[in-house]
Amino acid sequence: MSNKLTSKEIYTFLSKFTPCDVSDALNKIGIKNGGFIPNLVQRSHSSSSATSSVGKAYTVLYAPKSDPRPEIKVSYIDQVPEGSFVVIGLPLSVQLISAPYTKVNNAMYGGLMSTRAQYLKANGSVVLGRIRDLDEHQELSYPVWSYGVGTSAPGPLLKLVGINVPLEVKVSSIEDSKEYDILTINPGDYIIGDKNGIVKLEDNEKLSEVLEYIPKRVEADTNVSKDIKLGKPAKEAQTYWRSKI
Repeated sequence: MSNKLTSKEIYTFLSKFTPCDVSDALNKIGIKNGGFIPNLVQRSHSSSSATSSVGKAYTVLYAPKSDPRPEIKVSYIDQVPEGSFVVIGLPLSVQLISAPYTKVNNAMYGGLMSTRAQYLKANGSVVLGRIRDLDEHQELSYPVWSYGVGTSAPGPLLKLVGINVPLEVKVSSIEDSKEYDILTINPGDYIIGDKNGIVKLEDNEKLSEVLEYIPKRVEADTNVSKDIKLGKPAKEAQTYWRSKI
């Protein structure tokens, strides 16, 4: 299916479904976390009638001033591709696996960044850290997710060290032998977001299978819901309708 669709057509298709629907499809192909990027809260919403905001990840990496990597002098926000999802992260060294999920107290993103991203026709922004200027994002009706909020700009503490590079994210591990797992967000991953959170969908050979499964699963679960409302046991209804996918 995906081989026949352009990226823009895939955006339109995925926008009709929730991140939960996408996670169900990813679970089906063996992605146990369903592509979920945890701990993000939606701070502002799109005025679009679409169910979800969707775009391809345009990644941005900040690091502390002490980081040995050279600072990138160009403005990442002025290079945002149309239809993209801005995803901003930090090195593992300043990440935490429990709230507030980063050692950095300064905000990494503000209202002027959303103003520029929206002008360039980006579809949303995800900040793996703090943002500021909540009213501005909300007045723009530009969708933004973040771990938290703050007041100070990033400049005093941080510098830009990467554009369109993989972002590594610490997430809690359920294995006793590991302190944390690492989730990687690659440039070009599809990002799907709504009030439930953010899911990443890799643009690989499994994409077609995922896209084909999503509407079938949604239809099956719609029928499950109807049966439950008529008094059928949930397990019985789920087993019956999902076996037909």
